[in-house]
Amino acid sequence: QVQLVESGGGLVQAGGSLRLSCAASGRTSSTYAMGWFRQAPGKEREFVAAFRWGGGSTYYADSVKGRFTISGDNAKRTVGLEMNSLNPEDTAIYYCVATPGFVTNWYAPGQFHYWGQGTQVTVST
Repeated sequence: QVQLVESGGGLVQAGGSLRLSCAASGRTSSTYAMGWFRQAPGKEREFVAAFRWGGGSTYYADSVKGRFTISGDNAKRTVGLEMNSLNPEDTAIYYCVATPGFVTNWYAPGQFHYWGQGTQVTVST
């Protein structure tokens, strides 16, 4: 089992920045990748970004490319998400995710076995 704990959410004005962090504990050596999904009110969960431990490859949703940066610390088994140029459409609960297996579709929530409790990000106008 892997436990994920997010931190760093909050309220920010449009155009501002926030950094999210996620710490993994438990059988972290078994994780193939970690990342972030988000869910806005009335919408389905959507992929945001992911970090693959082997090689450090990163993956982003088109909606956040150029604004968000995901990074990973292999020694600490933590993943960070630097979010810049935030806009109200980024308002959502952000969930840290992890998977022990190979991912064939980064956009599919079902590909990720482990989920954190989520942290709220609110961007005001």
